Amino acid sequence: MTENVMRFSAIRGIQAGRTFYVVMVPMKSVSRLFRFDDPELPADLKAQRMLNHSRVPAIARYIVDNPEDYVLSALSATMDGEFEFSPVGGSRSVGELSIELGASLVINDGQHRRAAIEAAIRERPFLGDETIAVVVYPDRGLRRSQQMFVDLNQHAVKPARSLRLLYDGRDPEVIATRSIIESIDAFRKLTDFERSSLPNRSRRLFSLSGIHRANAVLAANGVGGDLRLPFWRAVVANMPDWLACASGGLAAADLRRDMIHAHGVAWEAIALAGAKLIEEQPSDWPEGLAALRCVDWSRSSVQVWEGAALVGGIINRSRASVHSTALIIHRALTEA
Repeated sequence: MTENVMRFSAIRGIQAGRTFYVVMVPMKSVSRLFRFDDPELPADLKAQRMLNHSRVPAIARYIVDNPEDYVLSALSATMDGEFEFSPVGGSRSVGELSIELGASLVINDGQHRRAAIEAAIRERPFLGDETIAVVVYPDRGLRRSQQMFVDLNQHAVKPARSLRLLYDGRDPEVIATRSIIESIDAFRKLTDFERSSLPNRSRRLFSLSGIHRANAVLAANGVGGDLRLPFWRAVVANMPDWLACASGGLAAADLRRDMIHAHGVAWEAIALAGAKLIEEQPSDWPEGLAALRCVDWSRSSVQVWEGAALVGGIINRSRASVHSTALIIHRALTEA
């Protein structure tokens, strides 16, 4: 093999009877060595690989803001060109992978990470000396590249938003939401921390993601962090059905079936109406929240909720529905 080669420490593996390699690559070399828009790619594959430019800054910012605590999963690439694997130390799977300089190395999975790494290094050059794993699949003529791109991406599933929030230890707003849930008995007992959409027969009434969205509504409407826990305490105290569900007197499934307040549109609308109440009545808003007991929350009351929380008799969580539902709740809070 020619001496004009790139050499990487590598591990050799087998999938579907084909050999592949895992190599460690300095991050400063990633954008130079691994392309996602190689001119030899078929036109239809290039179209699939178009960057979503809105994603790149967020990933780059994550790396830059967490230089001592970021995590990036391996990139995947296909390799078209001459290469040679040389085992070391008597091992069949650990060794050195030599790839000719003229080989095509095309990203199959990770083009947004690749672009974000390039952007992050411009801001923090020292990151260039750190490494990322790349899984390299030999692919003569790039014949399998298109199918590999589809195979690697079609089964990718994001974890539920509630689960992502549960594991997020950086975002102070997420941490605050979890603290509120842990501080209120009904929330603690009835919140599903793993699923964002609750099954019909779930014994939980709330989702972590739903409570977090409602808490974010408070923040977006000027309710400071010192007021959010007292606010939710007051809300829960004036929701008898929630308290009965927490004590085992009512089933969460029955509330989801029959009541508007068992759905995320209501939680966000309560937060929106409550923020307006706090603005209007900064000293006696807790007393105003007592009127939540008088709201007709029944889904059968279509004359109240149709066009707001209900559209065609079905719960609707659009922004317009949240605002319309908040108007109904706010009216009840101020006219009681």
